[in-house]
Amino acid sequence: MKNLQSIARIVAALIMLQTLYFKFTAQPESVYIFSTLGIEPFGRIGSGIAELIASILLLIPSTAWLGAIMGLGVMSGAIVSHLTILGIEVENDGGQLFIMALITFFCCLIVVIFNRAKVLKIVSEMLPKK
Repeated sequence: MKNLQSIARIVAALIMLQTLYFKFTAQPESVYIFSTLGIEPFGRIGSGIAELIASILLLIPSTAWLGAIMGLGVMSGAIVSHLTILGIEVENDGGQLFIMALITFFCCLIVVIFNRAKVLKIVSEMLPKK
């Protein structure tokens, strides 16, 4: 089971890291996506920075849970954007970006599930005491 968590961490981090080139170099497809969403260039650069931080955190075992939570947040935004504004297929990509967002989301979810005790402990410490 530990191998599943390691694989999920690495897959999620690699997918997010792979997209950074397109975001940070303002590749036409990336600019099109964020222009369509009405958040170009700040959304493109901001999501790239968030994905970079999440990827680094995912690759460090002690902070993987935090990177996974960040990844869930970023990928939730991507998935909702595809389902509501962009469509599954963007610029004839055959739905590849949407599928990668889903894979990343589920990999991050696996990491959170494996670390649920740690996440719940931290959340309970943040809640006001009665």
